[in-house]
Parts: sequence; C-alpha cells; structure tokens
Amino acid sequence: MPSWHGVPAPGEECAHGRLDEMNARLGTEPSPLRQEPLEVAPETFLIRAVHRNLGGTVTTNMNSLVIRAAEPVIVDTGMVTDRVAWLEDVFSLVEPGRVRWIFLTHDDDDHTGNLSEALQLCRNATVVTSWAGRGRTCLAFDIPLERVRTVDDDGVLDVGDRTLRAIRPPVYDSAYTRGVFDPRTRVYFASDAFCAPMPPTPVDRVDELPPDSWAQGMVMFHHHSLAPWLAMVDERKYRREVEKLATVGAEVIVGSHTPVIAGPSIEQALAHLAALPSTVPPPLSSTTATVGARRPTD
Repeated sequence: MPSWHGVPAPGEECAHGRLDEMNARLGTEPSPLRQEPLEVAPETFLIRAVHRNLGGTVTTNMNSLVIRAAEPVIVDTGMVTDRVAWLEDVFSLVEPGRVRWIFLTHDDDDHTGNLSEALQLCRNATVVTSWAGRGRTCLAFDIPLERVRTVDDDGVLDVGDRTLRAIRPPVYDSAYTRGVFDPRTRVYFASDAFCAPMPPTPVDRVDELPPDSWAQGMVMFHHHSLAPWLAMVDERKYRREVEKLATVGAEVIVGSHTPVIAGPSIEQALAHLAALPSTVPPPLSSTTATVGARRPTD
C-alpha cells in the first residue's frame, strides 16, 4: 500500500496550500453534531456529516466514502454546507494529489456539493458518472469531457489493486444512481438506499437503534423522501431486485443517509427494503415522532 502521509505526490505542497486558503476563505465553524470519519473496513472510511431534521427530533447523515486503494477513490462529495469539515475529514485520510477517482453515485446536490473544490485540489482525479448523467454533470460543474469516465450499472472500475463494481440499488431518486461494491472489503455504498433517521444524538450503527424505530424510520424516509413511487411498483419485480442485491454478499452496507449496517443487521435491512412497497407510511403530520437509541447488547 502507498504511504499516505509520507513523501508528497507531485504538486502536493501546492494542493495543501490551496486547501488551507480554501478553508480560511470559508471560515465556517464545524457543526456541533459532527461525527469523525469511521473506518468501516480496512482502508475504507465513511465521511459523516450530520443534520437535524423535523424540528430537531431526529438527525440525518450526509455521508461520503474514501477507499484507500492503490488508486484512491472518493465516493460522493457531500453538501456545500459541510464543506470545511468535509475537506478536513477527506484530506486527513488521503493526500489530494494521490486521489485518482471521484465516483459520483448521482448528481443531487447532497452528493456533489464539494465536487468543484475536490477537483481543484485533486488535480490527478477523474470523475466517474453514469453515461446518461455525464452531460449534465459536465455542464453544471464545467468539467472537460476528458476528465470524466462513465460506468453504468454492473460496470466496473479498475483502481489498481481491486476492481470496483457499480450496482444500482433497488430504490433511488435519480435514474443516474449507481452504488459501489468493493469485492476486496465486501463493502457496498448504497447511495440513498437504506436511508433512515437517527435520534437527536447520532449513532454509528443501526443496531444502536430500537428495532421498531429503525423499521419505521426506513418506511418514513423511503416513502416520503426518497421514492414515493414505491407504492406503485410491481412487488414481485421489485423483490427480485432486492434479492439480486442480496446475492452480492456485502458484509458491510453504508449509504448516504444511514448509520452503518453490518453483521446480522444486513439480513434485516434487506427484509425492510423488500417490504417497502406493501408498507403503509405514516401521514406526514405524524413524522415528528422522536427516534430513540439503544446500545448493542453483545
């Protein structure tokens, strides 16, 4: 593996100078809810921002991922409101000049909020988008086509010491969405799928949530925020998509808006996902109930 904090890559001193200037210009205080990066598998780190929702009764993650492969990968670039913390967290883990790939699961603003800044700092990075999303992304962020690679559902990306696989999750709010599966660590970044709220004090893992709160939270977020079309799908076809995802064999599932899902929680998370089309969500006026927390018993 490369030495992440050893001899700087070519142009690295300049990259750090640009980062310092950028942070000084932004001058934003970190959120009091800030969660530190979490290593979810070897050399794989969840970059976590947290925001209050529903009047402060729940919190929600806005996550990205750093994979320190031979050719390092950043998956999604967070929200503009978290820019200072996001830049600090990502580049405390990998030198900007070493980043080779910035994989966008899709181009919503909570996934591309710091893309321009990341590209300015990571001069050797190529953006990975879907074929359909490439044009809009290039126009929106003024990215030259030669700095973009397209990888669609079931496509692959060679990052030197492993080959990442793009896998579209069963639920999404953008037709451009692809998740990312790392066969070496068996971590799957599911983009917006598996989204669920947390209590006012954020947690690291879904097994820290009361089971009912987790299940109801997934129903609420998927039906009212991510995929209101769930009530209209063919349940058998949809369930086949969930079953197909299960065969990937992920041992850790992370996503943009969920605590970490691992161990026995994976089977339960897939069951919750499969049941969504037949689950009646609570009325919007009832979604201000608090989400509790528990500590794992094992």
